[in-house]
Amino acid sequence: MLLVLTVVTGLVDAVSYLALGHVFVANMTGNVVFLGFALAGAAGFSVTASLAALGAFLAGALAGGRLSERLPGHRGRLLVVSAVVQAVLLAVGTAVAALAGHTAEPVRYTLTGLLGLAMGWQNAVVRSLKVPDLTTTVLTMALTGLAADRAGLRRFASAGWMFAGAFLGAALVLNADVPTALALALALVVAVAALTGRASTGHPAPAWTGPDGAS
Repeated sequence: MLLVLTVVTGLVDAVSYLALGHVFVANMTGNVVFLGFALAGAAGFSVTASLAALGAFLAGALAGGRLSERLPGHRGRLLVVSAVVQAVLLAVGTAVAALAGHTAEPVRYTLTGLLGLAMGWQNAVVRSLKVPDLTTTVLTMALTGLAADRAGLRRFASAGWMFAGAFLGAALVLNADVPTALALALALVVAVAALTGRASTGHPAPAWTGPDGAS
């Protein structure tokens, strides 16, 4: 399920970077760098867009952290609730993009805010799930570990699935439209909610009640 959410990360970051003004809504390291570019006067980067993405992400992470505190006992239930909320945010974003487009400045900031909230929320919850090498967002340390330790199937899979998401997102933005890309991200999150709910309901196994299989 976390690998599917890693694909979602690649999808929404492709949308935000290619269509919403050179910002990321999931990978905040890039936004901090972009903010520096913008303050230095580099063309194509916006201080307000970078700050909007950072602010929305932090707000989503704060809310996701509170959810994790309220649902500490069952990892499956936590992921289901998280995915449902994230799906609602993505559904609103998809509707906004379909009805209002994405080029007007107010709409771009609205979409940046919605997607940033969704991804901050996802990151906080995934952090609470404590699955090693599957953060669904940051790949720098995963790739470092893959090269340095010369091991780690999860690290390799994480990089590959995010690449797949970025490729799909870029292909849809460039050859179809933004709503289609967001609709795919929405469908994947809904699938995560449904499959996790089915797999974890009524199964108090350690994999669902403790960090990464530990009770």
